[in-house]
Amino acid sequence: MNDHAGLLRKHWHIIFAATAGWALDAFDFTILLFLIPHLGKVFNVGLPQMALVVTATGFAKIAGTIGWGFAADRYGRKLAFMAAVLWFSCASGLSGLAWSYASFMVMRILFGMGFGGEWTASVSLLMETVPEKIRPLASGIMVAGYEFGYMLAALAFHFLFPVLGWRWMFFLGIAPALLTLFLRRNVKESADWKEQQLRKQEGHGFKTFVFNPAVAQAWAFSAGLNFMLWAVQVLYPTFLLTVHHLDSGTIFPFIIAYSVGSVIGKPLSGYAASRIGERSTIVIFLTIVVPTTALYTLVSNHFLMGVGAFCMGMFANGLFGILPLYQARRFPVEGRATGIGISYAMTSISVIAPYVIALVTPSMGLKFGMASFIAGGALIVIAISIFNTSRWMPKDLADEAAGAARDGGVEEEGLVAGNAAH
Repeated sequence: MNDHAGLLRKHWHIIFAATAGWALDAFDFTILLFLIPHLGKVFNVGLPQMALVVTATGFAKIAGTIGWGFAADRYGRKLAFMAAVLWFSCASGLSGLAWSYASFMVMRILFGMGFGGEWTASVSLLMETVPEKIRPLASGIMVAGYEFGYMLAALAFHFLFPVLGWRWMFFLGIAPALLTLFLRRNVKESADWKEQQLRKQEGHGFKTFVFNPAVAQAWAFSAGLNFMLWAVQVLYPTFLLTVHHLDSGTIFPFIIAYSVGSVIGKPLSGYAASRIGERSTIVIFLTIVVPTTALYTLVSNHFLMGVGAFCMGMFANGLFGILPLYQARRFPVEGRATGIGISYAMTSISVIAPYVIALVTPSMGLKFGMASFIAGGALIVIAISIFNTSRWMPKDLADEAAGAARDGGVEEEGLVAGNAAH
């Protein structure tokens, strides 16, 4: 553990940059979730129309993540990272200038195009920079940044929204642009990417990733996990405000419980994956999620609701902690950012979940709609994860992941044998 702490300190610049980028990205996205009921009144539209804004933002990530992935593979991870941060910061600020529902939709679509790009570039840069021993932990730390952004959004909604109004909530989203100054001065380009560019200049053939079962699993896992998480998180503030009739102040403890659980769960899932393997971690976490859904959505006791929020954050959202490494080690360095970009684009397909939940709310009710989508999503992800695709993984990160598993006393299921076949 001391070795891990030393390596984390040595590489703190890139870990901080990736974590801060994801946190600020999350703030700009989740502030909308708190404002859905209010903006519905401002623009004179119902819940399905406001949920459609979230869905459209997610679909905009498809173009954004793939496009930024190509850019990161061609021009470098660092440059794409900086450009994506500037893009989504500006688009967030422009959202505060919206004068109608249609104009607001356009601004959020522009935001979505940058939202996914930050993930694509930062994951590639982080996974190619930190040593293999701390990659699972660094993966969990990075995505835990989302909860800090979520909590910042909750604080802004609680303290600033009543005073400043909704437009300033989006104007605050311009602040992440300052992160580019830190990136420019303190973060180096990926050595793996620079080596690949040098080989390309020397005449070596350039190969992108080849579609295979490992790639298909990365895409399916990303889509399935996010389908579940969209159901967990996107309408949760609306659920607390409309089903339990809480106000902007009394929803805050539940958001904090969920966020604290996520901050603990994400590094925990990364660490668990390095010790007992990816598939075991996924199955254990999601097996806990299914019964926890009842506490999260179906009870009225505030204490039990808080327990449900904490557990849902730890085990449902916490599982997101393994996603950066899960995606990265299924693609070769030549096309890693593109592959990760497409993987993250698959998450945009799952953004249809909150819109469908909003559509079924009149017949099922919001709490039963959320519960069925969360539990169903968990079972889908378990089914996707049980297949062993290690033999199709590239050797640069797959071998290192196998070594990490051996160091922990457990081989990633079939991973060593699969790589020996190469």
